[in-house]
Amino acid sequence: MLKISKRNYDDPLRHESHARPRTRREFLSQGFIGGAGMCVGGASITIGSGKDAHALFLDPELADIVRNQCGVAVNGSGKIPFICFDLAGGSSSAGSNVLVGKQGGQLDFLSTAGYERQGLPGDMIPSIMNPQTGASDFVDQQLGLAFHSDSAFLRGMLEKVTSPANRANINGAVIPARSENDTGNNPHNPMYGIAAAGAGGSLLDLIGSDNSDSGGNSMAPMSMIDLTKRPTKVDRPSDVTGLVDVGDLTSVLSQQDAVAVMESIYRISDEKMKAVRVYGDKDPLPPVTSADVVKDMVKCGYLKSADLADRFGDPTTLDPANDPQIVGPAGIFTEAEFASSREFRKTASVMKMVINGFAGAGTIEMGGYDYHGGRRAEGEVKDLRAGRCMGACLEYAARLGQPLMMYVFSDGSLSSNGAIDNSADGRGKGEWVSDNQQTAATWFMVHNPNGAAQLLGGTPEEQAMHQQLGYMRSNGNVETAATPVANNVNQLAQAVVLNYMALHGEQGNFASTFPGNGLGNAALQDSLTAFAPIVNGTISNPT
Repeated sequence: MLKISKRNYDDPLRHESHARPRTRREFLSQGFIGGAGMCVGGASITIGSGKDAHALFLDPELADIVRNQCGVAVNGSGKIPFICFDLAGGSSSAGSNVLVGKQGGQLDFLSTAGYERQGLPGDMIPSIMNPQTGASDFVDQQLGLAFHSDSAFLRGMLEKVTSPANRANINGAVIPARSENDTGNNPHNPMYGIAAAGAGGSLLDLIGSDNSDSGGNSMAPMSMIDLTKRPTKVDRPSDVTGLVDVGDLTSVLSQQDAVAVMESIYRISDEKMKAVRVYGDKDPLPPVTSADVVKDMVKCGYLKSADLADRFGDPTTLDPANDPQIVGPAGIFTEAEFASSREFRKTASVMKMVINGFAGAGTIEMGGYDYHGGRRAEGEVKDLRAGRCMGACLEYAARLGQPLMMYVFSDGSLSSNGAIDNSADGRGKGEWVSDNQQTAATWFMVHNPNGAAQLLGGTPEEQAMHQQLGYMRSNGNVETAATPVANNVNQLAQAVVLNYMALHGEQGNFASTFPGNGLGNAALQDSLTAFAPIVNGTISNPT
C-alpha cells in the first residue's frame, strides 16, 4: 500500500495555477520567506521598568526640558494600543471563521450553497439548530463577535484567553469587503492613519517587518502616508532590545551615575553654547536663528541620551523573553512554544512594545496564507497558529489591564467547491480550491478592561447592524453596494481608523483629520461605526 507522507505546512506553496513568485510579496504569500512584525509608534502608557519615569534625573528641571522641549513622549498620547495582523496571500475569514450574514447581521444566515463556497459542508452550517437546546451548535459568541464554533482562529484565541472574565471583556465587528487576490497593492494597512489620529510613541514612531513604506505586506493608503514615520524593522526580541543603545556608560557606571554624567555634559555644553556665535547671527538676535537650532540640537541630544539611560539603562527590560507574563510557567507562551515558533517570538515582540506603551500600534505580518490548491488541513493549521497569536495579544492586554484594538486583514480570500478533507487536521471541512475576492472580509476585536465595548444601537436589531458593517448576498459573496468600503480598500482602511477614533469619542474629528475621505457625511460614518467610546482620559501605566 502506497504511503503518502504528510506535507510540512511551513514549506513553500507551489501552485500550478500561479506563475513562479518574483516579488517579495509573492514569495511571502506563498511561504517562501517568513513574515515579520511591525509597530507604529505611539501608545498611551508610560514607559518604565517598575519605577516612575525620570526617577533618576537629579535635576527635575532637566526632566521637564526633556518632556516639554525635546519631543520625548514620556507618557505617550493617551491612545488605545492597536495591533494589526496582515495575513499575506489571501486567507479565508468569512464563514469558516467569522460568521458573515445578510442584511440582518451575522445571524441572518446565508444559503447552504453560500456557506459551502466559504468552506462549510451542509452538516456544519451555522443555521442548523440543535433540537435539544433550540440553539445553533455552530455559533460561538464567547468573544462577543459571532464565530463558527469550529473556527481555527477562534480555537487558537481561546487557547490563550482562558479566563471567562477576560473573554467577557472582548467584543468585535466584521466588515465584508473585497480586496484583490495575491497582491501587496491593496492599501489595507491603516497604521499611518492610526498615527494621524493621535497615537504618539514614547520610544518610537513606526517599526516594521521590512524596508517598505507600510512595514508589512499590504500597502498603506497613499493619502495617509507620512514618510517622516517610515517604519524601522523589528521582527524578533533582539530587534526590540536593539532599539535602545546608551553606549558603554552603563557598563562602567551605575545607571544613576550615567544619567548624572550626561546631565553634567549637558550643563557644560549649554554654558559653552551661550558664547557661540554662528554665521548669520545678528545683534539683536531674531526670534529664531541658526544658533538657536544648533543650541537646541546640543541640548536635546545630551538630554535625550540621559533620558534613554534613565529609562532603558538595562535594555533587557524591553525583552519579551524576560517577561514572565509572556514566557514561562505562568506565561502566555511556554518556553518550548517560544523557542520553536518564529511567529510566537514575533508576536511577543510586537505585543510587548505596543501594550506596554513602548509603541502605540503594530502590524504582525504572517506569510504562507495563499493556502488553496491542497487539502483543507493546511489552512486550518495556519489559521490555528494565527489565532494563538491573536489570543496572545488579547490575553497580554488583559493581564496588564490595558485596552486593545486588534485588526485582521488579508489580500483577497478563497473559495471551496464542496470537496471535503476528512483528515484529522482537515476536520471534515471543504477544501480551498481557488482564490476568490468575492468572499473576503476583515474584522477587529476590542478588549476593554472595564467591560466589553458596547455596540451602538438602541435595539438588538440595530446592534446587529453595527457588529456587521455591511453584508453578504445569500450565495456567500460580498454585497458591493452595501457600504462605501465593500469594494474600495482605501475606504476600508479609513473605516478602521474611524472606528479607532470612535473608541476615544473622537469620531467627530475624522473629517478634519482626513479631508477628502470617502466615507460620506456624519450619518453614513455612524453607520460604519461599531462601538461606543471605551476611553475617557489618559490610559494608565501598566507598570
